[in-house]
Amino acid sequence: MISFYFYLYALATSISLAILVWGLSLWLRDVSIVDSIWSLMIAVCTIPYLILAPEVGIRGYLITCLVWVWALRLSGYITWRNWGIEEDHRYKEIRKNNEPNFEVKSLYIIFVFQAFCASIISLSLLPSIAEKFANGWFDYIGLFLFIVGFLFESISDYQLCIFKSNPVNKVRVFDKGLWRYTRHPNYFGDFCVWWGFFFFSLGSDSWWTIISPLLMSFFLLKFSGVAVLEKTIKTRRPAYTEYVKYTNTFFPGPRKKL
Repeated sequence: MISFYFYLYALATSISLAILVWGLSLWLRDVSIVDSIWSLMIAVCTIPYLILAPEVGIRGYLITCLVWVWALRLSGYITWRNWGIEEDHRYKEIRKNNEPNFEVKSLYIIFVFQAFCASIISLSLLPSIAEKFANGWFDYIGLFLFIVGFLFESISDYQLCIFKSNPVNKVRVFDKGLWRYTRHPNYFGDFCVWWGFFFFSLGSDSWWTIISPLLMSFFLLKFSGVAVLEKTIKTRRPAYTEYVKYTNTFFPGPRKKL
């Protein structure tokens, strides 16, 4: 039976990882490394779920594997993308607004805060891992959404990497591949992945875990994803204004006719 203590152990595990990486950020003087462990702060929550569950079936282990595949790919990609680059401009702004003693403040306003949010998002994984009950139809929907989302994330990241590897494209806008149908195919992929995990938890008759995909959707659309990126990208890539006119913001679809 699921207990509130499951969540408390997951929260403690996520915060422990956050504190370790916070220490590394002090040495590097770069708090943007938190982006590299964001997905891992969610994935480590599965460890106490697995340990504390009375009995974990094949379904529980499968869903755990899906979470870790998603988390490791995203963490590896962001780490590789940011390697050797100075602190992200978003975090520079946060640093400037929280001086003096930003090094100490960053522990709770960035690392612990993100660990807390990660633990909330992980709640949709708890019933799927700890409960044996399953509704097959919901599982099929969940797996379909996960596959679609994972492919969107992986392929769009790869396509953008190839585009950015050419110095000629430094101020150009990529509008090919998946980026032709939505301005944020990677965020849309994340969206699908976590609504997929919610359907897995629905298969365990746990509708209350809807807080997980709702929080992830809020982050992707309003807090740290689409909204933040589109505030600054037009100044860095002037052609983006034209791109906006004929390309869907988030959900994929045919190009608009001007």
